[in-house]
Amino acid sequence: MSGALDGLLVVSVEQAVAAPYCAARLADAGARVIKIERPEGDFARAYDGYVKGESSYFVWLNRGKQSVALDFKQAEDLALLHRMIARADVLIQNLAPGAAERAGFGSAAMRTKHRKLITVDVSGYGDHGPYKNRRAYDLLVQAESGLASITGTADAPGRVGISATDIGTGMYAHAAVLEALLARQKTGEGRAISVSLFSSMAEWMTVPLLAMDYAAYEWPRLGLTHPFIAPYGVYPSADKVPLLISIQNDREFERLCHGVLDRPGLEKDPDYATNKARNSRRDDTNAIVAKSFGAQSFETLAARLDAAQIAWARVSSVGDLSRHPQLRRTVFTSNKGEVSIPALAASYDGEPERLGEVPALGQHTAEARREFAA
Repeated sequence: MSGALDGLLVVSVEQAVAAPYCAARLADAGARVIKIERPEGDFARAYDGYVKGESSYFVWLNRGKQSVALDFKQAEDLALLHRMIARADVLIQNLAPGAAERAGFGSAAMRTKHRKLITVDVSGYGDHGPYKNRRAYDLLVQAESGLASITGTADAPGRVGISATDIGTGMYAHAAVLEALLARQKTGEGRAISVSLFSSMAEWMTVPLLAMDYAAYEWPRLGLTHPFIAPYGVYPSADKVPLLISIQNDREFERLCHGVLDRPGLEKDPDYATNKARNSRRDDTNAIVAKSFGAQSFETLAARLDAAQIAWARVSSVGDLSRHPQLRRTVFTSNKGEVSIPALAASYDGEPERLGEVPALGQHTAEARREFAA
């Protein structure tokens, strides 16, 4: 596959989600990504068997890569890895804390030997602080960062339903690599990048943290609604279709009153004229909207909301997403056949119609031993 990163060599000693996400995005753009796996393979290969017998996580995150299986305890394999790194542009690793250093390919040592090398260390808690040696996984960091405390309902905290921590960290790592490549063009020097699951989620938590630090405001768990804005929530139609609406300003509320609720003049009532007023009596505001929506069919509401230029959404299932008319798809090949996934989020003229293939464990080991021979 040709792309903006053609000719770039990425060596990624990776497993699970965060680092593989970063490396997959580099491969999508044309980089040659050599995925280094243990002899038993990336443990994400065994997460599930939902995609024609293969792991859904693995096929999604490892398209377009080459798989080389190495045992770092074997001197020959470690030497091979060092020869690969010597020719690489980017070295990514997300092993357990300190494992890369103990195995002899820590980022500091590699950057000393190869000044143009860009290293990416993906960890749970980063390279500083009392938690730096602690193992971490997605849900654990959702809990530790406070994300779980503001997710869910008033009854209990909840997990974001996808691996948001891992994916967000992989996105940060990908962006940092692209910045480092641009910087290297100017300076000739690589860069040591450190990104952690905790720091990624801490940044995502900035607004609740600011509210706490500067106003002692404890962000509530409200399910599908918002602590600052009303009406903002799910209101079922007469035929029991859950609709989520978001009224962001007073002009939108006026259009809602006139075009959907059949309550012209409500927007002038001091109790509802401003968002602060509506939110201060959230239950009453919600009751007005729920009563009106509950008397109208989904089809009618959809038409009226669109006509009034009100932002709304149906609360869809995963099955609904699979059939969604707005969903773009892309395809790639795995050992078990073709796989269809949502298209890459950023589209552009000339984007590839297909992504690279998913490798079998160690599929490219023999080839790598020949190419990077001593």
